[in-house]
Amino acid sequence: MPQNEQTSPALTSQQTDKVAQLLASTPVVGELGELFAAAGHELYLVGGPVRDALLGVLQHDLDFTTSARPDEIEKLLRGWTKAVWDIGKDFGTIGAQKKSAGTTWQIEITTFRADIYRSDSRKPEVNFGDDIAGDLVRRDFTVNAMAHDVVNQRFVDPYGGLADLAACVLRTPFTAERSFSDDPLRMMRAARFASQLQFTVAPDVQRAMTEMADRIGIISAERVRDELSKLLLTDHPRPGLNLLVTTGLADRVLPELSALRQTQDEHNRHKDVYVHSLVVLDQAIALEKSRGHQPDLVLRLAALLHDIGKPATRVFEDDGSVSFHHHDLVGAKLARKRMRALRFPTDQTKAVSQLVEQHLRFHGYGDGSWTDSAVRRYVRDAGDQLERLHILTRSDCTTRNQRRAARLRAAYDDLERRIEVLAEREELDSMRPDLNGDQIMQILGLRPGREVGEAYKFLFEKRIDQGQLGPERAEQELRAWWQQRQTGAN
Repeated sequence: MPQNEQTSPALTSQQTDKVAQLLASTPVVGELGELFAAAGHELYLVGGPVRDALLGVLQHDLDFTTSARPDEIEKLLRGWTKAVWDIGKDFGTIGAQKKSAGTTWQIEITTFRADIYRSDSRKPEVNFGDDIAGDLVRRDFTVNAMAHDVVNQRFVDPYGGLADLAACVLRTPFTAERSFSDDPLRMMRAARFASQLQFTVAPDVQRAMTEMADRIGIISAERVRDELSKLLLTDHPRPGLNLLVTTGLADRVLPELSALRQTQDEHNRHKDVYVHSLVVLDQAIALEKSRGHQPDLVLRLAALLHDIGKPATRVFEDDGSVSFHHHDLVGAKLARKRMRALRFPTDQTKAVSQLVEQHLRFHGYGDGSWTDSAVRRYVRDAGDQLERLHILTRSDCTTRNQRRAARLRAAYDDLERRIEVLAEREELDSMRPDLNGDQIMQILGLRPGREVGEAYKFLFEKRIDQGQLGPERAEQELRAWWQQRQTGAN
């Protein structure tokens, strides 16, 4: 009998009510139960939907496991809904979609699995199983190894998931060492669930994560990226990130985060950059919500990574102070390199590195008056990342000095007001020169080429420095610039 295995417990009345609520609100579950029972097959709702139903959360994505083989699953589903597709028949999974009771349900049904893993690969040799207990034991954590027998209306929990759910703890059905050896990505999932569910990780699980951290190296960069992204998109990423760092997994998948601890200073000459980065992330998430945005992976990556250039740029000055000159530029390069290594999309990589590079641009605004030209440049340089830059810059204030914090907030409030006023007056969102390329060529008698680009750049700089010129003045400025350029060339 595997570690932690026990007989299925009875649900409390409250838990019974929650499961009943799930089934009552999802008639497709009962329909599928009748369909598979009529064909002589078992069918179980399993994993996350069961766990979340017991926590009082109802999902629109439903996962099932069954005694039916893939071809039979597909045949049954095609008689029930038109939207059926092969997710991975070789792995036993068929997908479907069904509209019912005003909701669109995403459904995956997988044949019982009893996979065998080799030590040098996380890809299993797929073997179909014969019973629910054998299927559940291959799951990542006991809280995800509970099932509801849709045909016989009974709760199935052979590995103690209900007790662990009540204790808010993550534990593996088998020994943690075997579980993580079978599938090292489960170590990343432990960090994600620690944040998503706000659960603690059992001591043996954390110990195995620490001892087996190197094994994450056999996992593809794309799968690591996906788990890291899911972790960052939870409401409270900090517990999971701390777990990655303390177990050494971050050393393998996000070493720049672990490196921030190198800037801890026992003499308190500067703040703890690692802790500061986590606080900035927390504050960015809070601002993201208060400003009406959905969870934003680009913003959260930028908040977490904005200071990763500090370890490489830290210098202890002669007066006892500490400086991190150009850590914004160094950090942008490091962020770009790491995100490329993790196979993030190019647009996300570009956006995050830009935000890291620009996160210090605001500093100094409150110490002196920015001209309208400087504000326009701030908007121009931020481009479509302006709102993210607003949030990141505000979040980067973690001082405990309330006066200084209030002064910084007021200064940024003022900057945003000025941007709003200029935007209304000058259409900053679509800021461009007063003359386009065709007009420039017509006025100067040019053909398409480098000189047109230089003229366009000249007018764009004028637009930033002086605001909208209007076509007539823009033409005058352009002709004067061209004449001076031609004179200089001669």
